[in-house]
Amino acid sequence: MKTRYTVALSMCAGAALGAAAIQALHAQAKPPVYYIAEIDVTNLDAWQKDYAPRAQAVIKAAGGRVLAVGQKVTSIEGAPPKQRIALIQWESAEQVQAWRNSAAFKEIAPMREKLGTVRSFTVEGLSQ
Repeated sequence: MKTRYTVALSMCAGAALGAAAIQALHAQAKPPVYYIAEIDVTNLDAWQKDYAPRAQAVIKAAGGRVLAVGQKVTSIEGAPPKQRIALIQWESAEQVQAWRNSAAFKEIAPMREKLGTVRSFTVEGLSQ
């Protein structure tokens, strides 16, 4: 009889510890950060052929994930951006800053400034 109580108590304690561990893991998950850019391109052909492939490679190397990019933007309310939108997912705001401060980004920045004007910002996503 004593063995049954010991086994039952051990099972309850194991379940409680497992539940606590799962809660702790969910609490540690940081929400993603989204970088959104509205891009007014002055030379679309050069942007698409010269700048965009290099920029996307730099983003990927820095840990970003391009979710959407392009010209097919449909306005729901207000005026749509002039030409292009880019939506990039990052693990943290620090990762975005590291990408922006990287030598690779600074190397292609003059090309970006020559070919267009960018308005960009970040927003923190929701925890999953």
